[in-house]
Amino acid sequence: MSKYSETEKQINSVLKHQDEALKSIHFPSTAEADATAAKADALLRSLGYQPDALKGLVPVQPRKTMVIPTWEQCCAEAEKHVGTDCELESLFTEDELRSNELAIKQLNEEFNAVHRLDTFDISIAALAGLIGATVDILLVGIPQKTPDGLKGGPLSNYVRDYFDKKFPEEEMQKLANSKVSKVPYDAQDNRHTTIRVEGLSAYYHRLLQLGHDPLLGFVFGVADIVTGRMTTIDKAGNIVSQVMENYVDRKESDVFAALAKQVIHFKSDVTTSMGLPVPLMSLFNFLQFGSIGEEEQTIAKIVQGMYYEGYDFIHFCSMSIPAMLVEVIVRLGYAIKRIKEGHKIKDSMILTRRQRTSRLSAQSMRPNW
Repeated sequence: MSKYSETEKQINSVLKHQDEALKSIHFPSTAEADATAAKADALLRSLGYQPDALKGLVPVQPRKTMVIPTWEQCCAEAEKHVGTDCELESLFTEDELRSNELAIKQLNEEFNAVHRLDTFDISIAALAGLIGATVDILLVGIPQKTPDGLKGGPLSNYVRDYFDKKFPEEEMQKLANSKVSKVPYDAQDNRHTTIRVEGLSAYYHRLLQLGHDPLLGFVFGVADIVTGRMTTIDKAGNIVSQVMENYVDRKESDVFAALAKQVIHFKSDVTTSMGLPVPLMSLFNFLQFGSIGEEEQTIAKIVQGMYYEGYDFIHFCSMSIPAMLVEVIVRLGYAIKRIKEGHKIKDSMILTRRQRTSRLSAQSMRPNW
């Protein structure tokens, strides 16, 4: 089996052919060119002409159009002269090959000196990963539906209780029933739709409606409030955008008023039993492929099932804590190492993405817990 692919063979043949063509061209030396010019000058003088006076009489030659051959033409021409089994090494002399090998070795050593992770770097990454995984498994856990609502690990329950205290159920119920929070895209089933939305129900409507997405909602939700529409990605992965005639009184003509209503609606929904979805979770409805598990479910169905089981915006906040913890440990460990190496504290603290180094990025490579 050849060590070169077909494309590489073509490139080698073209380079070999061009190299031989260049070597066959004879370029006169400066002395030869000067001697030829002197002979021409002497000949003109012997014929009674003054070379300097003739310079202005030289006719202007029309510009020639350069025709650039196609790659296929270059390959055909090269194959005709040098064949197709050219080695790249044949373009270099022995001295050049040795020089190239040394240069590559030196570049690799310089690269490794900057980017190679030493024992301390690996220890930082391992420690961060272990702590992050431990917090995620033992303190965040998997959400479970119980008679008292969704419950997970201690940290997850703490975060959910914080949201419940911040947004009390009675106040949120009053807010949800008030006109100030009503939006046109909040249909819970297909009773008021003109175009059927597959899967639209009290359980899944927030996952399907782009207005309920914590990120996309600030674009699609605000647009739907202004236009009186409902934009969804149904359970089958189809985009459906329709005017909600029954909810025409929920429109807002002013963009800023629509934005304020969008925020208020988010607030009223965040602590409900089927709360807001994870940011961008709605887009997973497009992924109508895959065969996962015993039931051979698609990716879209897996994500829909996760939302049903409690992977909502509040649990997303809980899951973000281990990831943030890993980031803090990596940055702090890297700063300690830099200070230990003699760098200033200011230069050792990496606070922004622009300050990140390749070594710090390598330490931070981790799964999202």
